[in-house]
Amino acid sequence: MTNKIQHIQIPSGKKIYFASDNHLGAPTIEASRPREKKFVAWLDEVKHDAAAIFLLGDLFDFWFEYRTVIPKGFTRTLGKLAEIADSGIPIHYFVGNHDLWMNGYFEDELGIPVYHKPHEFKLGNKDFFIGHGDGLGPGDKGYKRMKKVFKSPFFNWLFRWGHPDIGMRIAQYFSVKNKLISGDDDAKFLGEDNEWLAIYSKKKLQERHRDYFVFGHRHLPLEIQLNERSKYINLGDWIQYFTYGEFDGEDFKLKEY
Repeated sequence: MTNKIQHIQIPSGKKIYFASDNHLGAPTIEASRPREKKFVAWLDEVKHDAAAIFLLGDLFDFWFEYRTVIPKGFTRTLGKLAEIADSGIPIHYFVGNHDLWMNGYFEDELGIPVYHKPHEFKLGNKDFFIGHGDGLGPGDKGYKRMKKVFKSPFFNWLFRWGHPDIGMRIAQYFSVKNKLISGDDDAKFLGEDNEWLAIYSKKKLQERHRDYFVFGHRHLPLEIQLNERSKYINLGDWIQYFTYGEFDGEDFKLKEY
C-alpha cells in the first residue's frame, strides 16, 4: 500500500471501529469457534453505523496463502467481512505477526486493502498512526530476529513448496506453542514509562504531531497519555478482554463487547 496519508470523512452519526488480536484457530478451529461467532456478531452490530472498520492484525492464529490454497475454516468471519466490504463500508487490514504471509487474497477476493507496515490516516480532523505493533520500538528483540527469518524469500519458498497439510500442521503447532512468536509471554503491563509501543510513539511525536497512535499485539487494553494532545491506545484482544476501539470524530473510547 502507498505511504500517502489517507483521509476518511466521518459523516454525522457514524463512527470508526477498531479491533485486533482475535487469534482465530487457537488452540484449535473448533475451540475458537465461540469467539469467532462473538466477533461476527460484533461486526454485524457495528456495520449499521460504521464509516470504516480497522482490523489491526492477528485475526487468525496462523495464515499463509499458497498460490491456490488458503487455510481451512473461518468461513463465518470471511463471509461477514465480504458482506460488509460489498456494502460499501471500507475495511482496512494490518497484518500481524501471526498472519504476515498475506499475499493478495484479502485484496482480490474481499476488496480489503492490506498493510504490511504502520500507516497514517486522517480520520475526520484527527491524525492517526496505526499498525499492529510488532517489532516497533525497544524490546520485542526475539521476535525481531524471528521476523527476518519468516519474511525471507528462502523461508517462504521452502514453506510454499511443502504440502499444505503438512505445512499448516507444523505452523499451527508452533504458533500456539512458541511464546517467542505469539508474544503471549509479554502480555503484562510494563508501566507507562516502560511500555515499548508508548516509547516508540513518543519518538514518532518528535517528527510531528499525531493525535492517536493505535496498535494491537500487546493483548492489553491500554490508554496512555503521551502529552497534552496525543494518546497511545492498545486495543487489547478477543481472547480474554473482547475489547475494541470506537472513534466518533472527536473522542476515542475503548469498549468491551
